[in-house]
Amino acid sequence: MAGQEDGAVTAGGRESRRTTWAEELLGQLRPAGRDVRKVVAWLAEAAHGTACLLDGSGALLAGRPLPPAEELVADVASGRFASAALEDEGHHLRVVRLGDPHSPPAGVLAVSRAAPFDREAADMLSHTAGVVELLLRAHESGEAGRRLQEATSALRLAVLQLLMVEDTVSARRVAAGPWPGLLDTDTAHVYVLETHREERERLAADCLDATGGQALVVRCPAVDGHVIVVAPAETTGPALRSLVGGRPHTFLGGSTRHSLARTATAYGQAVSALALARFHPDGTAVYAERTHPERLMDPGALLAWSDRLLRPLDALPHHTRAELVATVRLGLEFTAVSAARILGVSRNTVRARMERMERLLGTDFSPLTVRAAIHLALNAQAGLHDGTAAPAPRDRASGFGDLLSGPALRTWAHELLGRLAADTRDLRGTLRAWIAAGGNAERAARLLGVHAQTVREHVRGVEPVLERRLLDTGSDLYEVVLAHLVVGDLEPPALDGPG
Repeated sequence: MAGQEDGAVTAGGRESRRTTWAEELLGQLRPAGRDVRKVVAWLAEAAHGTACLLDGSGALLAGRPLPPAEELVADVASGRFASAALEDEGHHLRVVRLGDPHSPPAGVLAVSRAAPFDREAADMLSHTAGVVELLLRAHESGEAGRRLQEATSALRLAVLQLLMVEDTVSARRVAAGPWPGLLDTDTAHVYVLETHREERERLAADCLDATGGQALVVRCPAVDGHVIVVAPAETTGPALRSLVGGRPHTFLGGSTRHSLARTATAYGQAVSALALARFHPDGTAVYAERTHPERLMDPGALLAWSDRLLRPLDALPHHTRAELVATVRLGLEFTAVSAARILGVSRNTVRARMERMERLLGTDFSPLTVRAAIHLALNAQAGLHDGTAAPAPRDRASGFGDLLSGPALRTWAHELLGRLAADTRDLRGTLRAWIAAGGNAERAARLLGVHAQTVREHVRGVEPVLERRLLDTGSDLYEVVLAHLVVGDLEPPALDGPG
C-alpha cells in the first residue's frame, strides 16, 4: 500500500509539473508576451540547460551559442532530418527543425543540457518549437504587412509630388492601379491636419478610414505632425472635421477647390488656413475666399506683363519649363528645405532651380518685393493654363507699376493696411521696415532703432489683424507686400521683362 501511495504521488507530481510548464509556455502567446527571445530564454530555464534559435544558415537569432555541432544543425536545418540528438562529453543536445526548410521562416531550435533528455524535457522542446514557429510566422506576416504599408505610403507620396509639379498625367497613371478612379476629376480640395508627431500614424490611418478611399492621404514629408489630404469629393471635408472634433491638440486647415494642376497652390492655402485654425474653437478653418489683389487688376494687362516677364522660359523644353516653374512656385511658398521634401529632391536641387530662374529673368529673389512680383506672374500664368483665368488681349505694354495703379486695387490696399491704425503701436511702420529688410527682424530692428524681439512681436500682432500669415513665406505675405507697393510705401522692382 505504501509503495502504491508513493507511486501515486510521483505521477501526480509529474502531471502537476507538466501542467505548470505548459501553462507557462502558453503564457508566452499572450499579447503582452509574444517575444521569441523570451520564449527561448524560458525554454533554457525550464529545461535546466542552454537553448538557442538559429536561422536556416546557422546564424544565432536568440539564446546562447551551442557547443560545436555544425553538421548536426545543418542536417536538421536543410530538411534531411526533422530532429536529431547528440551526446558528447557529458553534454546532451537536441535539435528540432522549425517549419518547411524550403519556405521561410525556417530554422532550428536546440537545447543543450548536462542531464539526459527525459520525456518531459523532450516534450518541452517539441511544444516550444511549435510556439516559436507560430511567433516567427506572425512576425513575418507583420513585417510583410508593414512593408506593404510602407510601399503604399511611398506611392501616395509619389502621386502627391507629381501633382505638386503639375504633372497630372503621370499622377493619374500612377494612382490608377492601386486607387482606380481617385483622380478621375479636374478639381479637388487640399486639407492639412496637424497633431503631435507621436499621434500622426494613428491620425493618418483614421483619415484613410474616414475618407473611404475617396481621397489621397499622405504623411507630410516636410512637417512631422502634418497629414495632407487631396480630396476630390465634397464629403471629405465634413468627415475630416469630425475627426478633429474628437481629438485634443489636433487642427485642420482646408483650401478652396482648385484644379489638380494647382495642388501646390491649394496646399499653400490649406497651410495658411491651418495657422488660423489654431485660434478657432473647433480647431478647423477653410481658406477664406477673400478678394485677392490679382483679381482687381486689369486681366489683359496682367497676362501681357506676366507673358513678357516670363518669356525667357519659352526657350526651354516643355518638361524642363514645367519642372522649373513648379519648383520655383513651391520655393516661393515655402523654405528650400520644405520644398525639397515635398518634391522629393535635395535642397540643393531646389536652390539650383531657383538660381536658374533668377538668371533667366535677370533678377535677384532676395527682396520680398521681387518675390511677390514673380509669385504674381507665375500664378497669373497658372490660372490661364488651368482655366481659372479667362484669356484676354495681351498686346498691351503695361509695366508692373501700371498694374498697381488701378482704383479698385488702391481701395483694397488702403483698407487692408488701414486696419493697423487702431493699434497704438506703429505696427505699419514696423511691418514696412521688416518687408524692406527682406523679412529679417535683426536688420529691421537696426533700421528702426529697436530690439529684434520688438519687431517680431509687432509682426505677430499684425497677423490676426490682417488675417494673414506673415512670419512664414507664402501667398499671405506676398499679398501684404503688394498692398505696400500699391499705396506707395515701398518702391516697385524693375520687372517688366525683355523689351
